[in-house]
Amino acid sequence: MRRTAIVLLAAASIASAACGGTIPPAPVAVAPIDRDAAKRAITIALDDMHDAAAHADEARYFAHFASDGVFLGTDATERWDVPAFRAYAHPHFAKGKAWAFRATRRAIVMSSDGTLAWFDEDLATEKLGPARGSGVVRFEGGTWKVAHYNLTIVVPNERFEAVRAAIAPP
Repeated sequence: MRRTAIVLLAAASIASAACGGTIPPAPVAVAPIDRDAAKRAITIALDDMHDAAAHADEARYFAHFASDGVFLGTDATERWDVPAFRAYAHPHFAKGKAWAFRATRRAIVMSSDGTLAWFDEDLATEKLGPARGSGVVRFEGGTWKVAHYNLTIVVPNERFEAVRAAIAPP
């Protein structure tokens, strides 16, 4: 037993010297990610965010965003951090109705470590017509937060030229 301990101590000393005096840490085992549960939680969070807007619940809506989140609106000038987006959206919420979006399809892809996910969703909207949202959510503080959201209006390919002409500079 004593001889085995001496051999192990000698091996550790040699390994330490070979690594510049430090022994690299052993890999840490990480519990497998329950991807289905994470995707369900993301779905619930995004649906609740849309529901909060439909019910003009500003606090609940913005609670879904990461503090460093970004919202890209449909206009080319609409790239907002959360405080700027909230300033823009506040008058809409104050009127008692912001906007009503409902996801009709959603795809979610998880990062390998389970802390980030990318999503895209087709949206039924009251005022925009068919639209699409896409973005990134990040798991922080035990919940999924929107780090990036991009709202777009979908244009059928056969109508693209008419839309391009409509938005071209005069």
